Amino acid sequence: MKRLPRLILCTGIAFVLAAGTAFASPTLRTGSHGHDVLVLQQALQNAGYKIKNADGVFGKDTERAVAEFQRDNKIKITGVVNNATWRALKNAPSQRAWGIDVPPPAEKGLPLAPNGKPILPASKVSDVIKTAKAYMGTPYVFGGATPKGFDCSGYLQYVFQKHGIAIPRTADEQYKLGLRTKSTKELVPGDLVFFETYEKGASHCGIYLGKDEFIHASTSKGVRVDALSNDYWKPRFLGGKHIVK
Repeated sequence: MKRLPRLILCTGIAFVLAAGTAFASPTLRTGSHGHDVLVLQQALQNAGYKIKNADGVFGKDTERAVAEFQRDNKIKITGVVNNATWRALKNAPSQRAWGIDVPPPAEKGLPLAPNGKPILPASKVSDVIKTAKAYMGTPYVFGGATPKGFDCSGYLQYVFQKHGIAIPRTADEQYKLGLRTKSTKELVPGDLVFFETYEKGASHCGIYLGKDEFIHASTSKGVRVDALSNDYWKPRFLGGKHIVK
């Protein structure tokens, strides 16, 4: 299988602020359970490691896959997911194909949107938002870029591609689009918003809807609407990019 560019994990993993500035990743081991474990399992599967059931429960099958991943990436083999394991997973090349019904932009003949300038005509904003909302409730899938399941950047790419705009596949590349806004007050519906969820830099993204709300693919609830000012997203807000022209 052709190896694909690295996918930045667009996750809503519950990483916490440490020392006020750095992000610490959750330590997971046998007996852990929840959405963090589910994202771990999907990440391992995406990197080519077999897990029979991605169910959010850290059992022997997941421990084996973690140990194999640690062995292959020259990390001390413990079967416990620590910061080093998360970092290696973030950088692991994807073994999955692009979304079943969304090939890379180059294969569809759409020119990739240029960086550093607005790319979304104002006349298309309402239609883009309508399309984004049409997928409310679609489940989160690590590496997902189709209505069967989205990760955050795959969701944005899919929505914009529906309107003839090809944007990059990963959150950090999407962060290069548009013009940086100085505050949330400068955002307009259709702009993009970015967050730091597990390390410094853009690792989660969404589409601004107006009135402090944005729509995104979250790990816990799939595609949903949240407020920029809520307790989880506000401290993780990296910045907005003005893409409406």
